[in-house]
Amino acid sequence: MTDGKPLVLNVDDREIGRYTKNRDLLRAGFSVLEAANGEDALRMVEQHRPHVVLLDVQLPDISGSEVCAEIKARWPEVMVLQTSATFTTPNDRSTGLDSGADSYLVQPAEPQELAAAVRALLRIRAAEDAMRRMNETLERRVEERTRDLEAANERLRHEIGQRERAEAALAQSQKMEIIGQLTGGVAHDFNNLLTIIMGNVDILQRHLPADVPDRLKRALDNAARGARRASALTQSLLAFARRQPLDPKPVDVNALVGAVSEMLRRTFGEQIAIELMLADDIWRVNADPNQLESAILNLAVNARDAMPGGGRLTIETVNAELDDASAAREAEVVPGPYVVVAITDTGTGMTRDVIAQAFEPFFTTKDIGHGTGLGLSQVYGFVKQSGGHVRIHSEVGHGTTVKVYLPRLQAEDVAGDQEPAAHATPAGHRHETILVVEDDPDVREHSAEILGELGYRVLQAENGPAALAVLEREEVTLLFTDLGLPGGMNGRQLADEAVRRRPHVRVIFTSGHATSAIVHHGRLDPGLHLIAKPFTYSGLAAKLRSVLDQRAEARAE
Repeated sequence: MTDGKPLVLNVDDREIGRYTKNRDLLRAGFSVLEAANGEDALRMVEQHRPHVVLLDVQLPDISGSEVCAEIKARWPEVMVLQTSATFTTPNDRSTGLDSGADSYLVQPAEPQELAAAVRALLRIRAAEDAMRRMNETLERRVEERTRDLEAANERLRHEIGQRERAEAALAQSQKMEIIGQLTGGVAHDFNNLLTIIMGNVDILQRHLPADVPDRLKRALDNAARGARRASALTQSLLAFARRQPLDPKPVDVNALVGAVSEMLRRTFGEQIAIELMLADDIWRVNADPNQLESAILNLAVNARDAMPGGGRLTIETVNAELDDASAAREAEVVPGPYVVVAITDTGTGMTRDVIAQAFEPFFTTKDIGHGTGLGLSQVYGFVKQSGGHVRIHSEVGHGTTVKVYLPRLQAEDVAGDQEPAAHATPAGHRHETILVVEDDPDVREHSAEILGELGYRVLQAENGPAALAVLEREEVTLLFTDLGLPGGMNGRQLADEAVRRRPHVRVIFTSGHATSAIVHHGRLDPGLHLIAKPFTYSGLAAKLRSVLDQRAEARAE
């Protein structure tokens, strides 16, 4: 390099040829040296080690082919671009390349063509240099490992074992990711269906005549209860698929475990002894407290079921720092500070095959009808979505320990404001216009029916472009849009464009799962509002009123 520029040696016995090519190369941003014969060329290559030699085939003392062969024999890293205005047939080019040249250029060449040919060789040389450095590094490491082989034989076997475990963990993680994509997609579709089912059952219950037979009331109650159970199952699937919108906030793990343990003591009875081992200086975590409580309950229930004759359940909390070596043993584990919640039982334990499948949806060792197989998968999805991980240690006949690792709360983690829970069903006003954007016609009609019943003026659109057309001609108070829309514009993009055109329009998103359009790292983007499908009449009413009242307050200010 000269002043940071690639160095090209221009070898040509013709002065006009050297001048022309020197000019073109300098204009293209290269540093240039020149030589008029083969002997000078070899001397200058030895002295300056140019990146590229622009070598004419015909030289007065040594042929270009001989010079090329000598350069490649002594300095193989130097790239040779052979040129000729005489030998221009394909056979001539083949002869030049066979002599060791890296490329062949027929003269006269356009300045752009010459510069492009040199840059191409520079890219090849850079790639070869990188490969050479990598090979040198690999060779040096192999030599170092070979010298230390006798003393480090035991350590090497340990590293091989770690590598095998890491590969197995990676394969398991990839399998879980594929299963998660499938289950997440299924749960999303089911949530659309459940929105319609639960909504219509709710409408029937609210408009049921007083004199309807009790058996019809019971039938509706049973239908509602079944729909809620189905909704809980889809939420479990979304948790496993890491597509549930979380509500993280700073959590005192010891306080949460203490509250959960009291509930477990009342539920499990005297057959299960519950012991707490809580670290005094436990760090706080940034997690969804409801989901964390649900995860601990799921693990505790599994532990109880593994001890049918009674036993001891221990819940332990401890701070842990995972270094690079510890994190590398498993896929998707980041080194750093964690809070560990460990649930240990003295039950039947698990085989290695059971551990390998334990987190998969619907996998269960229980009898049919005694478990959905979604408890551990829900724990897995929640912990992974929260940036943590789960480990299982088990021995058949001696019990199981499940360790949940959650990242320590950092100073920049801030809990979001919580909306107050609604105890009534707030109504809307006819002067408030809601634009419903939903591609599923059944869900769209159902949403519009609910909003109309709540007292709002309702408009409908099936996709983003149709919604924008409505916005152009109608005064809209709030945009209620699904996130997954056809037509090349998703719900987030529609909302951004709608607010750009009508800055006072409020937006509520709805979706059957958490989407990367508005949810990042397991949490809703600041300032956005989401109601998950399937939503209820009262839940939608409360969300609408909350968002619209915030708008009114903001405009009043």
